[in-house]
Amino acid sequence: MILVAVDDFLFRSKIRTTAKQAGVEVVFPKSADEMLEQARTANPSLAIFDLNSATLAPIETIAAMKQDPALSSIRTLGFVSHVDSARIQAARAAGADEVMARSAFAGQLADILLTDRTTQP
Repeated sequence: MILVAVDDFLFRSKIRTTAKQAGVEVVFPKSADEMLEQARTANPSLAIFDLNSATLAPIETIAAMKQDPALSSIRTLGFVSHVDSARIQAARAAGADEVMARSAFAGQLADILLTDRTTQP
């Protein structure tokens, strides 16, 4: 299962459709608190963050996950506009496992989800 902190409707739809085609379960928490709660209870293999989200506090949530021993092993992937170098640096400083450009994320989404599915225990 993958947690997805994305509030952009088009990206949510693209992720949901691609995940369904790949046979991967995705959950879209509606807040940073819900993201952390789901991470604790659902044992996801990946947490995806839209680093440009205005409502989901992605960088703070990544930092909280990486500082919590029960959540720190969950792989985190953030995507962002490739020109937003400050946000890219902040996500890396928060402990994001991978940060990629929004366009690369969109282009590689199926591979990201399929890789996640094949690496689950």
